[in-house]
Amino acid sequence: MDIAALSVDADIDALAARDLLVSAAREAGALALEHFHAGGRTTARVVTKPGGSPVTDADLASDALLKRRLGEALPEAGWLSEETVDNLERLTRRSVIVVDPIDGTRAFVIGDPRWCVSVALIVDGRPIVGVVHAPALDETYAAARAKGATLNGEPLAASLNWPPRNAAGPKLVIEAMAADIGVPVEVVPRVPALAYRLCLAARGAIDFAIAAANSHDWDIAAADLLLEEAGARLIDASGERLRYNSREVSRGALLAAPDTAAPRLIKGFRAAVAPPPA
Repeated sequence: MDIAALSVDADIDALAARDLLVSAAREAGALALEHFHAGGRTTARVVTKPGGSPVTDADLASDALLKRRLGEALPEAGWLSEETVDNLERLTRRSVIVVDPIDGTRAFVIGDPRWCVSVALIVDGRPIVGVVHAPALDETYAAARAKGATLNGEPLAASLNWPPRNAAGPKLVIEAMAADIGVPVEVVPRVPALAYRLCLAARGAIDFAIAAANSHDWDIAAADLLLEEAGARLIDASGERLRYNSREVSRGALLAAPDTAAPRLIKGFRAAVAPPPA
């Protein structure tokens, strides 16, 4: 691959950028996988960040690898990662790389394989490439704008079921939405990594997914494009698609649903996540 051709201030080759991000995510995932033990505790050192969430040496090593590889290949792009101090200089850039080096660190620590490396390339506020790689499951989700979405090279398509039969996310929200549309919806067991939960919606393994308030751009940016290219959408209570590379990176509650179902789900979603009256 000619990484010198990957200029985001020109007409970037989205397929070449996708291949670059897939390669980097797999390399970062392999590095983290060295410290993962299915059903057992990680060998990586674990510390608690301010706010109470864990971070491991594997998170930091994966982050450093991604920053080095992608920074060299995409020098014009800014950088936003869960494990790097945010440099607001990114706001001056047309493009930004958005990374969660291990989404689902708690799962990683205890030996649950549902964790992933999430990497997106944002240009002009929207993702043009998104990759979610789940090393312990041997699953690589990849999308390039207008080029479709794949799982291990095979095309993805969101569910066409109506009414929906199942969903992932906060139980009370899903039950309220089910009541609004007048059908029971099974709440699937909790999926610990948000990016992976959204990928399940992109591949049609579930009919829709909810992200509770306070997710961050690094949790969702890659999966956002996977959903879009699979015939679905990630929206907030306004019903609008998300914009990226702004100062605020925390989000309210989000709905991931097929394009055919989202307009019929949004009313119940809004009611379920609305703040209580003052």
